[in-house]
Amino acid sequence: MSVLVVGLSHKSAPVSVLERAAVGGDTLGKLLHEVALLPDIAETFVISTCNRVEVYAEVGRFHGGVAGVCELLSRYSGIPVQELTSCLYVHYEERAVQHLLAVSSGLESMVVGEDQILGQVRSALKLAGDQGTLGRSLRDLGRLALRAGKRARAETGIDRLGLSLVSVGIDLAVPGPGAVGRNEGTRLSGRHVLVVGAGAMSGLAVATAARAGASRLTVANRTRAKAERLAAGVVGQVDSAVADFADLPAAIAAADMVISCTGAASLVITEAILREVLAGRRPGHDLVLLDLAMPRDVDPAVGDLPGVRVIGMDELRGTGRGVGADEVAAVRAIVDEEFAAYGSAVRAARVTPTVVALRTKAATVVDAELSRLAGRLSEEGVSGRALEEIAQTVRRVVDKLLHAPTVRVKELASSPDGEEYAAALRVLFDLDPRTVDAVTRAELESPNLDLEGNQ
Repeated sequence: MSVLVVGLSHKSAPVSVLERAAVGGDTLGKLLHEVALLPDIAETFVISTCNRVEVYAEVGRFHGGVAGVCELLSRYSGIPVQELTSCLYVHYEERAVQHLLAVSSGLESMVVGEDQILGQVRSALKLAGDQGTLGRSLRDLGRLALRAGKRARAETGIDRLGLSLVSVGIDLAVPGPGAVGRNEGTRLSGRHVLVVGAGAMSGLAVATAARAGASRLTVANRTRAKAERLAAGVVGQVDSAVADFADLPAAIAAADMVISCTGAASLVITEAILREVLAGRRPGHDLVLLDLAMPRDVDPAVGDLPGVRVIGMDELRGTGRGVGADEVAAVRAIVDEEFAAYGSAVRAARVTPTVVALRTKAATVVDAELSRLAGRLSEEGVSGRALEEIAQTVRRVVDKLLHAPTVRVKELASSPDGEEYAAALRVLFDLDPRTVDAVTRAELESPNLDLEGNQ
């Protein structure tokens, strides 16, 4: 079995395609189950964010896996396969592992080094685990990716600015010196910010706007309790309030900036709503709409209305903002190091069933011979204690004879040609392939470790 990733992102597809391909909520759970049911796929998880949709899978056949995933992505997005494939990328085996490490480390994000992707990868793995589509192989790979992402942020300066799509959007909306990051406190001074939605991105928007010095924050969401929780999180930092979704036009009319990031499948802020807002709005009081949703929340036609500016993913993807080359190089070094360790561990693990099969065969032979010997010696009056001493001695001799070759083959297995040593061991000791396969299956079916590395 091998790792496969089929996906599209802000690097490979226009926003118009990304918003059609976006999956979330119950739809994401259904996609996971359908991918897992494909004949060539053993396990899977899906990373779906505002700028990427990626299906990771453990596959038995490359072409069968790719074809099945492409067909499902086409069906769920409503995009014909021929049109969709021009926006897709496919990575396999080592390239797939390297890609996931780069994603979780922030190297593939629209804003390089942004923090949110690490939580999104963790959420993707948790959802797949909850849905029963995540097996041992991808769970271990996910743990590796999370570790690489944590190291990237702890050991380098890739996230020193605390940049995110929200902060970059605010930079575009309200230009000024520096960047809106962890310590910026004046960019939104005197401005009233409305956040529409109450998910993870909305939480980031509320925190960033408060940190950027907004004078007032309002949160609007279909579920009022969720909006209240977000607003309560910045009490003491900024004057905050909650608006009912039914009163959205009035909330927009009172704001200087609207940051919209809901999970709605259709437009939330339409041209009709904005025309109503502008009719009662003070002339010359411009409004900025920052649309961070995928699919988009704001009708693009709104941007043609007087006194309204819309900043969406199309504009954000072209900013080129992020960290410097030195930080990127440092993160790539961590990715390379983690990938090398992963490769060695995988190769070493492949020899384990052979070593277990060898020791099992040796134990079977020893037990059979000791049983035969015990029968003869008992007839000659040898005591039970003497038989136990003989048995222990024989087992110690066999263990010592096997110790060096099994330890050495495990060491050699971590090299690129490690499988050849395991194969030689199987031939030299005439090991039954069925026994090796049985050990492999038992390894795969053993209890999984959780994503934080606890037993």
